[in-house]
Amino acid sequence: MKVNRPLTIFSILSITLCTFAAHADKTKVLFVAGKKSHGYFAHEHNAGSLLLAKLLNASGLDFEASVYHNPENPGWPQDKSLLEGIKAVVIYCDGGERHVANNHVGAIDALQAKGVGVGCLHYGVETVDGAPGDAFLRWIGAYYQLYKSVNPHWTPKFEKLPDHPVANGVKPFSINDEWYFNMRFRKDMEGVTPILSAIPPIDLLPEKDHHHNSTPDGRAAVARRDLQHVMWVSENENGSRGFGFTGGHWHDNWLDDNLRKVVLNAIGWIANKEIPQDGIPSVTPTLEELMRNQDYPPNPSKIREDRYADIRRKK
Repeated sequence: MKVNRPLTIFSILSITLCTFAAHADKTKVLFVAGKKSHGYFAHEHNAGSLLLAKLLNASGLDFEASVYHNPENPGWPQDKSLLEGIKAVVIYCDGGERHVANNHVGAIDALQAKGVGVGCLHYGVETVDGAPGDAFLRWIGAYYQLYKSVNPHWTPKFEKLPDHPVANGVKPFSINDEWYFNMRFRKDMEGVTPILSAIPPIDLLPEKDHHHNSTPDGRAAVARRDLQHVMWVSENENGSRGFGFTGGHWHDNWLDDNLRKVVLNAIGWIANKEIPQDGIPSVTPTLEELMRNQDYPPNPSKIREDRYADIRRKK
């Protein structure tokens, strides 16, 4: 006959320690999602962050991903406890002078000095020259520099992928997005590895100068047929890691299995996670899942029918 014996202090302690160890083994990732921006289904900082965090947590790879989003007072987390124990911070926000990191360079430097990885998505790769720009070079190896870089909507073909863990399981693909290029990289690309690269069409940029849409330096790069890096990773002097991903304008582009995988891989990599040979797994989101947590009231016409729809969905 089986006898249920009472738990001893030693068995209780063992259970407690095992529970603590299981929690401690989790790889904590914090997304910092900026304010609402471009209208329904574009620049969905909060909805995109929540989706990516959910996919990481469901991957079976012991992630503990969460999202900080304060619509009333968007910016860097004021509660320092949210930053305790994190292995990576991923910033998805409006850039330039409005970037949430601009006034918190010291705080992010302190995290990075502890080995915390920094990743920036879409507009979040753009900052201003000076202390913030220099910090981005330290954190992620590059940034979108006003009057140099450009931000056209186009459909690059990513035909060759590097032998790098962030490319694990990612197949060649092509998708329309607002892919920025002509970035300001570290001198000689030191410590920087391009992940997604393509040559822009010769007629992509308008001839008229514009601080974002068309710069003389950007047009010259296109004319030279320079290979442009629209996603990259960095290994930094202090041992930390970073990445920049310039896509992420269209919220429904997270439906693309390869685009989604390469971003999830990058997040895991900057958190010093071993990336599986086939990449970090995720289930393709449903349209219902995509429509959750939007910043604006539903507007179904924005999902497909806009001035980019004819090229946006092509593979």
